Amino acid sequence: MLYVPAPLHIPDGFLSLTISLICWAITALAVTVAVRRTGSLGERQVPLMGIMAAFIFAAQMINFPVAGGTSGHLLGGALAAIVLGPWAGMLVMTAVIAVQGLLFQDGGLLVMGANILNMGLLTAAVGYGLYRIVEERSRKTKLIVAGVAAWLSVMAAALSTSLQLWLSGTARLDIVVPAMLGVHALIGLGEALITVAALAFIFRTRPDLLEQAEGAEGNGRGWAAAGLLIALAVVVLSPLASANPDGLERVAADLGFFDRGVSSPLNFLSGYTLPFLGEGVLSTILAGVVGVLVVAGVVFVAARLFRERTT
Repeated sequence: MLYVPAPLHIPDGFLSLTISLICWAITALAVTVAVRRTGSLGERQVPLMGIMAAFIFAAQMINFPVAGGTSGHLLGGALAAIVLGPWAGMLVMTAVIAVQGLLFQDGGLLVMGANILNMGLLTAAVGYGLYRIVEERSRKTKLIVAGVAAWLSVMAAALSTSLQLWLSGTARLDIVVPAMLGVHALIGLGEALITVAALAFIFRTRPDLLEQAEGAEGNGRGWAAAGLLIALAVVVLSPLASANPDGLERVAADLGFFDRGVSSPLNFLSGYTLPFLGEGVLSTILAGVVGVLVVAGVVFVAARLFRERTT
């Protein structure tokens, strides 16, 4: 059964079983550590994690065009880690990618560990690792470094994917690495712009959300509701996304391994549409709304359980 192009992630068939299992092992270990390190979540961080997950899910539905008939999309790992911290950011990204794979068949089930590792764990680690160096500097410096960190996080994800494809015997190293890094260098610029814009908005409206201290002003209900509304508004724009293939799809087609992908055995909201509505603008928007609410709910409940476990 041939793979029907999905907007974002590695499908089953691109990676070997051995590489897929190794990626699962690394991902499981990292997520276990992240769960343990987020045991001291503050009351404010719980809803913020849910809202961040909802926004990243919604933003990833919008592919933006880049050169050569290719499109890109936000990864969001750097943004999540900068706002929430590295461990909470990794958990948010894990939830987003898991919901995309299980509910929307976006990316393969066997390779989900690789997708989480590449787009969630690496991007959060790289993004936060660079940004933390300037945490005590001016806002302008923070925004500049955040943009660089976001760009580098995309390049790290592209390099990791390239190595996995090579180790799986899917593509030659000397061909797939420059191909992936070349197209994602452009996509990374979009990641940087979105990350900087989101952080600049937070700095202007609720700078206390970027503080580590628990004593932020207000009870948080207002900004949590506003954040969810913003995520839903982004979903409304999703039908305007570019129809061009994304970076990995373009490379897979150019290098001749696109047809190795296989479709997911699940069939819930495949293609980000509601089955009873078929394809269309309304179907895409409503499917996105479902995704936003599901991922926000999953992260909120999980974060609440983590917090209650240690209080």
